[in-house]
Amino acid sequence: MSELMSILNTPVFQSKESLKKQLKELGIGKSSRIMVHSSLMSMGWIAGGAQAVVEALMETVTESGTIVMPSQSADNSDPVYWMEPPIPENWHKELRQKLPAYDPYLSPLRGMGKIAECFHRHPDTIRSAHPAHSLMAWGKDAELWMCDHPLDDSFGAGSPLAKMMDADVQILLIGVGFDTCTALHYAEYAQDHRTTSPQGAAITRNGQRVWQRFECVDMDSDRFPDIAKDYPDEIKISQLGQAEVKLVYMRPLVEFGIEWLQKNKKQ
Repeated sequence: MSELMSILNTPVFQSKESLKKQLKELGIGKSSRIMVHSSLMSMGWIAGGAQAVVEALMETVTESGTIVMPSQSADNSDPVYWMEPPIPENWHKELRQKLPAYDPYLSPLRGMGKIAECFHRHPDTIRSAHPAHSLMAWGKDAELWMCDHPLDDSFGAGSPLAKMMDADVQILLIGVGFDTCTALHYAEYAQDHRTTSPQGAAITRNGQRVWQRFECVDMDSDRFPDIAKDYPDEIKISQLGQAEVKLVYMRPLVEFGIEWLQKNKKQ
């Protein structure tokens, strides 16, 4: 959508202040801990765009709370799995040899949206060390939650998600569906009969750039909307800008997701 169409489809002026008012009406306030997935386009035209959204979130939650966003860089992965777009097979070997090592400051986000990209640029945002499946956080718990992100445990018991499961984190979906809900990958990692596939990424080890192979759990986020559909507890529906937002507590949703996946095994 062009900026002109975004303006034409926005019935009232929107700013950081109007977003802060909506966030407070949603129940998000000082000391809240939120994991945000977002689509800026869905929110309509906002004065300041992504910066206004990020500042509204930070000023509402304050440094006594914590904001988390996914910061995945899925292009730092084995090209044998690339589909959108694929690269020629005869490039695979050279890519594994030449792709720059993951850097939490320089490695670009892929498919996370403009709000996450803006959040990544904030000097106080801390990004975890996983080369493909990193998370990033700002606020009180950021340093604790983002430290130690095992290569072969992207979203499991050793990951930042596990630490977040011990806190009253809420998931905030802004104009996106539950198929984007990174926290539900924890439910997949908690399965007894999970399967894995060989994966690889460029990392820095002992000061040297290397291609590191590891096993990655097979994930399927297309099932997440069905988990949310069957979830018996409250999912609050509201609005932020022009976008529909959903707000739900992380721990009970993920615990339900663990049980749901156990009962609804893929055929």
